[in-house]
Amino acid sequence: MKALHCKTFGAPREVLSVEDAPMPEITRPDEVIVRVHYASVSHATGLMIEGKYQRKPPFPFSPGTEAVGIVEQKGSAVTHLSVGQRVACICDWGAYAEYLKLPAYTVYPIPDGIEYLSALPIPISYGTAYLGLVQRCRLTPDQTVLVLGAGSGVGLAAVEIASNMGCRVIACASTATKCEVAQKAGASDTLTGSDQLAAQVKQLTGGKGVDIIFDPVGGSLFASALRAAAQNAQLISIGFASGQLPEVAMNIVLVKNLTLHGFFFGQYTGWTPADERSIHAGMMSRVMAVLFRWVKEKKLNPDVQKVFSLDQVPEAIETLHGRSVTGKLAVKID
Repeated sequence: MKALHCKTFGAPREVLSVEDAPMPEITRPDEVIVRVHYASVSHATGLMIEGKYQRKPPFPFSPGTEAVGIVEQKGSAVTHLSVGQRVACICDWGAYAEYLKLPAYTVYPIPDGIEYLSALPIPISYGTAYLGLVQRCRLTPDQTVLVLGAGSGVGLAAVEIASNMGCRVIACASTATKCEVAQKAGASDTLTGSDQLAAQVKQLTGGKGVDIIFDPVGGSLFASALRAAAQNAQLISIGFASGQLPEVAMNIVLVKNLTLHGFFFGQYTGWTPADERSIHAGMMSRVMAVLFRWVKEKKLNPDVQKVFSLDQVPEAIETLHGRSVTGKLAVKID
């Protein structure tokens, strides 16, 4: 099979190459092999290639943590999937290859009528947004949600999910184009990030502020957003796309009775040393079923902005890092 290999950490253009690789084989009863059609592009994948991610695969490895395709083979213990079934999956790495072997716990059936590219953003981007908002923050329809980085894949997912659940959504994005996309995704109001963010939010909310702040950005924007929080609000940090860790003004947290959530989606997908994916498999399957149902009902509209070939992965990562992208980028494998 063909696979994109990384043999040493470094800049993607310097360390990635498409090569022949041996076909994977089932070695455990809980494994499946998926013939990959598309894989997603993420900031985490770029960091993994550069050796800057918290997890460092053994060399050589194929990057890519999210894919869609068809079940080619399955182990004897796998009962919720069938050979030939269309699936979306989350893996440790390895999605940038024609065939992918992984535990079946994070492989999810794609319902009929949903195209591959519509299914691709669901497991990670929409899964992260849903679990963060619904499970951790206990989102309710009467709340106002401020979404930072609202033009990104996970940011747009948060806008759509919160809007679909009846919340008022204020979307913050870096450009007018991204704000327009967020508004089409369901945002009631849009803002571009600035030092005046808190004042703008307060003006939109009649001085109250917002009930939930969803932050995949970090850095100085978090500090600005913190001042836009209402009394007893919740803030959920899911990543640091800005490249900077935020500094938290704990005096504001104290006097406003705020709740801070750190949320690592990888705990549910086996990306921790404890590898808890089997423990959370039932819950994750239920979440994915809800999200795919909403896609089928046209309540969610996952967006892949551009598709690259396997040998264009370095260009895809550079495009993502250029921050001109709304929604997701994909790599066509098969």
